[in-house]
Amino acid sequence: MPTTSRCLAAALAALLLLPPGDAAAFGHKKKKPTASAASESPLTQDQRVLQALDRLTFGPRPGDVAAVESMGLDKWIDEQLNPQSIDDSALDARLAAYPAMRLSLHDRVRMFPSPQMIRQAEQGRLAIPHDPVERAIYEDQVAQLRQRQENRQQAAGNRQQVAGNSTAATPSGSAEAANDMAPPPPPDMMAAPANSAQANTVSEEQSPEVKAAEEKLYADLGATGVVNLSPAERVQKLVSMQPEEFREFLHRLNPRDRVALFAGLTPEQRETVFALINPQLVVGGEVLITRVLRDVYSERQLQEVMTDFWLNHFNVYLRKGPFAPWYLADYQDKVVRPRALGKFEDLLVATAQSPAMLFYLDQTESVGPHSLAAVRAEWFQRPNGKGRQLGINENYARELMELHTLGVEGGYTQKDVIEVAKAFTGWGIDRPDQGGEFVFNPRRHEPGPKFVLGKKISDRGEAEGLEILHMLAMNPATAHHVSYQIAQRFVSDTPPPALVDAMAATWMQTGGDIREVLRTMLNRPEFWSKDAYRAKVKTPEEYVISAVRATGGEVVHPAALVEAIGQLGMPLYGCQTPNGYAWTAEAWLNSGELLDRMNFSMALADNSAGTLMEWDRLLSITGPQQASATEKEGRLETALLGDAASEHTRSAALGQLAQDASASGDAEEGMPKAPRRVNFVRPREFGQLLQAVAPLPAPADRDAALLGGLLLGSPEFQRR
Repeated sequence: MPTTSRCLAAALAALLLLPPGDAAAFGHKKKKPTASAASESPLTQDQRVLQALDRLTFGPRPGDVAAVESMGLDKWIDEQLNPQSIDDSALDARLAAYPAMRLSLHDRVRMFPSPQMIRQAEQGRLAIPHDPVERAIYEDQVAQLRQRQENRQQAAGNRQQVAGNSTAATPSGSAEAANDMAPPPPPDMMAAPANSAQANTVSEEQSPEVKAAEEKLYADLGATGVVNLSPAERVQKLVSMQPEEFREFLHRLNPRDRVALFAGLTPEQRETVFALINPQLVVGGEVLITRVLRDVYSERQLQEVMTDFWLNHFNVYLRKGPFAPWYLADYQDKVVRPRALGKFEDLLVATAQSPAMLFYLDQTESVGPHSLAAVRAEWFQRPNGKGRQLGINENYARELMELHTLGVEGGYTQKDVIEVAKAFTGWGIDRPDQGGEFVFNPRRHEPGPKFVLGKKISDRGEAEGLEILHMLAMNPATAHHVSYQIAQRFVSDTPPPALVDAMAATWMQTGGDIREVLRTMLNRPEFWSKDAYRAKVKTPEEYVISAVRATGGEVVHPAALVEAIGQLGMPLYGCQTPNGYAWTAEAWLNSGELLDRMNFSMALADNSAGTLMEWDRLLSITGPQQASATEKEGRLETALLGDAASEHTRSAALGQLAQDASASGDAEEGMPKAPRRVNFVRPREFGQLLQAVAPLPAPADRDAALLGGLLLGSPEFQRR
């Protein structure tokens, strides 16, 4: 977007997001809803359908309102509460493009080694596989690791020389040496060289022989040597390259060949090429991409919304250690999603035994001080204090009670935390340095009875932890705490006490059946009240996903959406603290964030956010000249907002369109419309790696794209 248009968009964002006199505008708190207000102000049937779609899905798609009305709202809700009855084969077909996510944890770790495994291979402590492809991946990564080590040593030597001292080299145990295990930065697969004319040429100072060698190298490794081969031959050529040859090949690819390199590859071949570049970022990228695709395209929307809720409730951090991405793949797809609408206790046990949670909250380091492992460890008693001290780690026990179950006001004490931590000693990961599964190690378990919340827990090994999880899952404080959070996500930032009490009562009556707790919420008048309607501000994730769904756009490069969610302040699995992201409006409302949302909506509408818009189809108009600006804006209001926009929003959008047309010369009859490209989504890290693709074309209907982007950034669309 030109500078003038950017300034206008910024001004419009301020006007749209903070309209004067709008009592429901951002920054203004609504009156706390009450049961009596709910019963006195029922929603119309159309509003009830929109309320259900806004809260139980990531936002309605074109045609969803009509489909729900045709089926019947009650039947649609019952279907969403029983997702196994919904055909989701179309989503499965999309996810087939990411075969690594369907592998077992063992095979995923073996085929896409972590930085720690690469370090072990470099040190000779882990055998490099014999399979040619896997061997090439390991050898390329080992070569990169050694290059980083050499670069660090050289840099340290240079610093010492400049400082004029003879300080010894950095110890192997230092933070700097630990960076050897960090994933290497991915090559920038999207950006063109700073000077394309220099990218494939040589310096004039080079000899003719060197020039000829350079030119032959690109001819051998570039388009003529690899890109024009068949997909199978192309991959085989890359696998057969020596590590230095492969890195030189990547460095010398021109922008056209970067895109052509991946053309025609199967999903498995594509993963192989990316793994040769950086296997760690392939796994980390696909974990996030498949989560976004499920949110956008799954027909089982309530299951995905609840999966998102539980992933936040049982938060883990993507960057906690070298194996977090590998663990997260199973955590979201095999631990949380299948239990998102089941019994809470089953979900609680599954998360407690998940390697992702065990590693994130340091449960693998918790050892009973009187266990066999502690007593028999010779270095545990070393008088010089060297070596790691074995002992209890309280992290999981504390978060289990404070966040996962009872809540901070749940009536537990520090003594309870310690006793629970003792009961969970021995819960760990088999072969944690190679991404193993859950295992209970009795040698690390603290013997003797424990006393939790006034109850004696007999000495029974692993069963002690299971007994505590059952006790916590069925505690009334847990029922109330988790019911409150569910109501806060679905109903109001300050949910009515009567609603929470009713949900908690159902929890206790059904043994923590999540489906029935939701059903109780949906049968209460508070959910359908005027106070609750369009009262929740969308989180960045909800905003991005709902915008894509509302437009019916085709997601071509999902990594761009992952990056956009992060740029809006809510990177997936990016919350470092165990409490996860907030569901309340105040956490996401400031002028900078709202302007970023407007910039994203403009980029999305302009096909600059990895998603292809079809504005003509959305408008049911053939060609951009078949309707006036006012008619287009009206149709887009209905399509994107599901309801009429305020007069302020409508006039601001049409006014911006008129100013944009005047600034670009479009107001003069016969003048061609200048292309508009909006730069907001900037692929970084795995986004660079997984987006070796050509940019999408600009929308044919320039006016519809501008109006659509402005409406997606409006206060009406920001709320659900």
